[in-house]
Amino acid sequence: MVPRKEKETQCELCHQAYHKFFICLDRADLQYLNNEREVRLFRKGQNIFEEGHKTHGIFCIKEGQVKLYKNGFDGREHITRIAFPGDFIGLRALLSGRDYSVNASAMEDTTACFIPKSDFFQLMIKYPEFSRRLMVVLTQLLAEAEARLISIAHRPLRERLAETLLFLNNSFHGTSPSFPIPYLNLTRTDLANIIGTTPETVIRMLSSLKEERVINIKGRKIFILDRPRLEFIANSKY
Repeated sequence: MVPRKEKETQCELCHQAYHKFFICLDRADLQYLNNEREVRLFRKGQNIFEEGHKTHGIFCIKEGQVKLYKNGFDGREHITRIAFPGDFIGLRALLSGRDYSVNASAMEDTTACFIPKSDFFQLMIKYPEFSRRLMVVLTQLLAEAEARLISIAHRPLRERLAETLLFLNNSFHGTSPSFPIPYLNLTRTDLANIIGTTPETVIRMLSSLKEERVINIKGRKIFILDRPRLEFIANSKY
């Protein structure tokens, strides 16, 4: 399925990405970016890019959620990251000049802006502050990846689940303050693939947290009711 174009929104009105990256651009270059980018809509479950394919630019998420994952030898997905509005995806591949090392798939209907490689590199050359902001993001992603590896290797599953729920809640609802009641909308399989276990184990642990009134569950939606308790579980060998 080919992604279709969506009605465009000016970059300065896309508050997450603008304040995170593009605020340092002057008016002329911001307008040029508005004209040259391609706004695409990806349906839930649709691939945005695939491992091993060449990169010709970068995607900036406007709306929705995207999972980045690798397919393991066991046939399971191993989710390495979930990206939210205001995030770039494909940044490492673009900067390194290599093919994509992961797959990217829309977890819900997602709108993303595609910026051609040449335009993106011109912004980096012209605006040192733009490049600095990119380096900060790459450093944060590296730190998160290292922390996740340590967590998977040394922390109990319940602790990893609590930590992941908190992290995802902070990541998404930090960019979506308009939500009246923050919640996470993930399949149990995706959640299991993030923390490195089976969906059945995730279902049992979520049910236990619900019985303790730490969270509430309505279908796929997970509502955090007792954040201090969840933080305690995430930071203790429980």
